[in-house]
Amino acid sequence: MKDLAPARDRIAELRKQINHHNYRYHVLDSPEVSDAEYDELMRELKALEERHPHLITSISPTQRVGAAPVTAFGVVRHPYPLLSLGNAFSRDELYAWHGRITKLLKGQPVRFVCEHKLDGLAVALTYVNGQLTTGATRGDSLNGENITHNLKTIRSIPLSVAGDVPPRFEVRGEVFLPKASFERLNRERASQGLPLYANPRNSAAGSVRQLDPRVTAGRALDGYIYMLGYAEGWPLPPGHWETLQYLSSLGFKLNPHNRLLSTIEEVEGYYEEWAEKRHQLPYETDGIVVKVDSLEQQTGLGDVGREPRWAVAYKFPAVQGTTKLKSIEISVGRTGSLNPYAVLEPVSIGGVTIRQAALHNEDDIRRKDLREGDSVIVQRAGDVIPQVVAPIESKRSGKEKIFSLKDKLFSKEKGRPVCPICGTGIYRPQDEVMYYCANAACTAQIQQRLEHFVSRSGMDIRGVGEKLSAALYAEGLVHDVSDLYYLKEKRADLLGLEKLAEKSVDNILAAIKTSKKRPLGRVIFSLGIRHVGGETAEILAREFGRLDDLAAASRDRLLEIAAVGPKITDSILAFFGQEENRRIIQRLKQAGVRLETEAATGEMPLAGLEFVITGRLEGLSRHEVRSMIKALGGTTKDRLTQSTSYLVVGKEPGSKLAHALKMGIKQINEDEMRRLMEPNK
Repeated sequence: MKDLAPARDRIAELRKQINHHNYRYHVLDSPEVSDAEYDELMRELKALEERHPHLITSISPTQRVGAAPVTAFGVVRHPYPLLSLGNAFSRDELYAWHGRITKLLKGQPVRFVCEHKLDGLAVALTYVNGQLTTGATRGDSLNGENITHNLKTIRSIPLSVAGDVPPRFEVRGEVFLPKASFERLNRERASQGLPLYANPRNSAAGSVRQLDPRVTAGRALDGYIYMLGYAEGWPLPPGHWETLQYLSSLGFKLNPHNRLLSTIEEVEGYYEEWAEKRHQLPYETDGIVVKVDSLEQQTGLGDVGREPRWAVAYKFPAVQGTTKLKSIEISVGRTGSLNPYAVLEPVSIGGVTIRQAALHNEDDIRRKDLREGDSVIVQRAGDVIPQVVAPIESKRSGKEKIFSLKDKLFSKEKGRPVCPICGTGIYRPQDEVMYYCANAACTAQIQQRLEHFVSRSGMDIRGVGEKLSAALYAEGLVHDVSDLYYLKEKRADLLGLEKLAEKSVDNILAAIKTSKKRPLGRVIFSLGIRHVGGETAEILAREFGRLDDLAAASRDRLLEIAAVGPKITDSILAFFGQEENRRIIQRLKQAGVRLETEAATGEMPLAGLEFVITGRLEGLSRHEVRSMIKALGGTTKDRLTQSTSYLVVGKEPGSKLAHALKMGIKQINEDEMRRLMEPNK
């Protein structure tokens, strides 16, 4: 066995390095190596473990994903209960809680630790001899579900900890789905015709309860540790704050916004600060948690029922409300989809008056059992987009009406359901959840296609928004998207629209001219081919190089592309099979719109440049920006390295900005990034 020593030593060294880099990236957000260097370490470790499978252990970084699906979750008995928190919903209730604990502590000075109350799933992680052995949900506080395999896929949770640690201890934390991951997950489900998740908390809970850990791994979950549950045979620090710092030194990820405070007035200030700034956070939070810092005082205060006296959740103002669902109406999308939406009695939620809300599709309405006339719970998802969460069944009178899209759109005159805009018949494709208007010339579809084409994520024609698009169509100046590129000939007519001044018209015409040089991927996406999103459009652009080649592609050729399945293939063939669409493309070509990739024309302005993005961009999503950069020859990474050319800085940037300043990496804003993309603009 002597010849195994080098392999065993190298495996140990690789695991140490990979765990270190995972910690730098997922906990400290301060990587030390590039993605390629990290991937090379992981490849070497996998190769060694494949050659020596008897050396694989449960805490190897390679074992975060790949455990076989389980048939059911076992039960974990918690040695100490995972208690729930009492709530305070107002300043008076917070001060009443403070009065009760100070009375019980007989005037002792009290310090507090304040933390964000995350909208996620509470978990307990047990470590034995420094290795993660069990991960469980809170359950009923005494018994939880064993979800160890799934929690191991979350890279911010260490599989092992080294140093001066108790022989057996438990940490408790919150697993959550970041807002960006939640939005991506719902986009994917929408594209597959699946019901959308209502909120990140439900999504996180569902993600860690998957029987197949590979599904959990694909959800991009994260987590923070918020307390030490217990430590056997180990002297505890005197305070909760010091305990958290100790856990941080072991490699556990803590919320960077935790704060140690000396007075209840400071606690109130912390609450007010985050009640205002919470929308800037990458995760959902519905309040703050206030804890007495001293562990001795915590013990003295004890529990009442299943709630600790020494902690309270101070909740932010609600982002949910109740109102009446007056009716369910139908709008028509650019692909002809018939989209139901709720018309509500006006309700104020978080300072915003809500009158309408999205309902997604008829199957989603049935799943939630929503009926016209119901009293319903409405929330601003992400504090922005209104959604109907559920009906309040206890308030039903029996007069509520079950919704049927076909009944809603039934025409007695024509004897069948028809489009609410053009009166054409509707249909529902096999294996899809949406109904569609069969008339491609439907007024609503044309206007929606115009809005999609000129949008920021489309051809980005500044100045031509929803109102002007509708006016251009209503006045007969634009009948399809290609007509936009011939508006210069109708300049005088434009001056009479929407009170447009000469300077505004000149700016619009200049924006239209500029859009002719957009990358081919943007053009393909802007055409509005059903099921073809931004990423697929970029793949098609790289694969074919010319729009004419894509238009002429056979079914077999399209199916050769990994990202293009039968559904997308059918949509592409149907789109280019329509004579009207071929006419539009010919007019775009005649107008000078670039219908080739920059590689085909020899123009790759971002070739050799590497970009990292931080903060919120105004006009485009990160995914769209990454696709544009790749189409122009550049590369994008999630972490800063010495090879990073530019850090693109949006609003409310994260810690990457400070790292870039230290590393001497040049920072640019969104407008400067656009100028790099179009050097000849």
